[in-house]
Amino acid sequence: MKRRVAEIQARVPKGIDYAFESLLQEQPDLSLKMEGALEEVLRMVETIDGEIEEVASVAELERLDRRIEFIEEQFEDIEAELYSRPRRRRKRRPNLFDFFRQAAGGGSGGSSDSQGEVRTAAEAFTVLGLEEGSSYQAVTKAFRKKAKELHPDSREGDRSGEAQLRKLIVAYQYIKTIYNWGEDNPTPGSPNP
Repeated sequence: MKRRVAEIQARVPKGIDYAFESLLQEQPDLSLKMEGALEEVLRMVETIDGEIEEVASVAELERLDRRIEFIEEQFEDIEAELYSRPRRRRKRRPNLFDFFRQAAGGGSGGSSDSQGEVRTAAEAFTVLGLEEGSSYQAVTKAFRKKAKELHPDSREGDRSGEAQLRKLIVAYQYIKTIYNWGEDNPTPGSPNP
């Protein structure tokens, strides 16, 4: 997101300069309109730039991503009018938030339950085939083994285990979250690190 914000911040002054230098003599009204529109884009981008550092949740990050996408669309329209060229068709970026929501079994719409079918630690450990309170290493090992068994690549393309795989991913993420385990370093004080 910061890269996208920086890209817009770098392009806006060029557009303002062009509007001032090229259009002011021939079309003063359009020049002033473009300057105002570009300054508004710059103001919105700077606001978002300040908010990026304060994001505390995935929902807030997703909201900012949508706002940046809206600003990028507006900016493309302004540039097309400013330079008297057809609007460029931007490739649609894949929505990573929807991708991760679907991978966790949350579906693609609305406010989905981020924990899917797993509601307790006991249930999560059961999905992984472990006793509650098993060590970080045991959880990771069980997850990897079961994920490999259920993955379509290991089953010659058979996708019948996808629902179980999603539930397995949700269970693993749930356990990591409740015990505050990072990628490869469990937090001291968690069960049997």
